[in-house]
Amino acid sequence: MITIRIKKMTDGSAALSCVRADGSVTWQRQEGRQGRFFPFHDLTHVAVETVLPLRGFYRIVAEGWELTDFGKPWPKGPLPEEAHLAEVIVGFLDTERGAGIQWSPADWKDAATSYFRQRKLALPTLPTEAELQRIRQERSRLFALWTALPAGETLQLKLEAGPLPSV
Repeated sequence: MITIRIKKMTDGSAALSCVRADGSVTWQRQEGRQGRFFPFHDLTHVAVETVLPLRGFYRIVAEGWELTDFGKPWPKGPLPEEAHLAEVIVGFLDTERGAGIQWSPADWKDAATSYFRQRKLALPTLPTEAELQRIRQERSRLFALWTALPAGETLQLKLEAGPLPSV
């Protein structure tokens, strides 16, 4: 289990902290434009990992990665290959959100296929349109919780981080 806390600061920034099962914590403050973007991005990761049994961002953090381990210079090494599916789903949904549209199933397949080809990774089994809709529904629920949260308060969520069923 990992506990995810996103604090909505009174100045418009946000702070993400993750408490692992062993009690260790990793955290990061998100200021300016990042403070407005990343809570929604982070909640999209929660939605993806809630609906699909993926070893994505939060499950990797639960294993011991620090938030600062994601990105250059990649102190823990490259992102584990099985985490890429979660990343492409979140990126796809962030793009939809930014554009204010919902892409078609064909658009989703094209975007995912392109992502894996560009990185020379094997194309995994992609989520179905029904699974994407469940992710969008969970994301909408989480976004509503965040939007209604008063400044100065913290949204706290729990995600199972244990052994995952095979996909």
